[in-house]
Amino acid sequence: MRSSRARPRRETGGAATNRVTPHEGAIPAYSRDMLDEPNAVQIRVALVGIEPPIWRRLVVPIGFHLGQLHRVIQAAFGWWDCHLHEFRIGGLSYCDAEAGEPEFEGDARSFDESTVRLLDFDRREHVRFLYVYDFGDDWEHVIEFERLLALDPKPRTASCIDGARARPPEDVGGVNGYADFLDIIADPENPEHGETKRWAGGHFDPEWFDREMTDKDVRNALRANRRIRLHQPRPKGASRSSQL
Repeated sequence: MRSSRARPRRETGGAATNRVTPHEGAIPAYSRDMLDEPNAVQIRVALVGIEPPIWRRLVVPIGFHLGQLHRVIQAAFGWWDCHLHEFRIGGLSYCDAEAGEPEFEGDARSFDESTVRLLDFDRREHVRFLYVYDFGDDWEHVIEFERLLALDPKPRTASCIDGARARPPEDVGGVNGYADFLDIIADPENPEHGETKRWAGGHFDPEWFDREMTDKDVRNALRANRRIRLHQPRPKGASRSSQL
């Protein structure tokens, strides 16, 4: 299976209601007309360059800053948070303050991600920007604001309400490396098949997505001791030897 450049799609629907719960109703376009002051934003995050798309729909407290959003996205996709990252917004770069200082004279400067909150974005415009993780594999995620929400009670943590497909393995080599990886694990006759599956934890299903598991991880995203799942869970009833 080969990957190709994907054009992110904007999803549309009916008008937003004033007071909703995250699971109610169809998904409308980004709503700006609220009678109640919004306290959360519904966003869609999708990996660029892979078809069928890999995406998550999240509800995030509107007071969260970009540094907290980074941790939410890491948990939502199951990334290990072991590489550098940045947000690219309006031609500017925002990242962790410790990693933002230019290494060499003339390098572009990055700004502290903790200084920008989701409520700082202009509500009169459609909000769309990039989150990039791992500058080697260069995983670009398109973030789109879909809907402002006035939730009762006010949310203290983010949540995952929808999504599709598993994210690629860490350090697989970007979009092209992931395509090669899928070819290898789909072909038992490939001489690299067994070693590649073992490297991926013994099992990998590109269609796998567990919303309840992902939601639990997202709700714990800001905890210092949050659980990082290194590999996909094996199907129930499958032995380790049958996966290798």
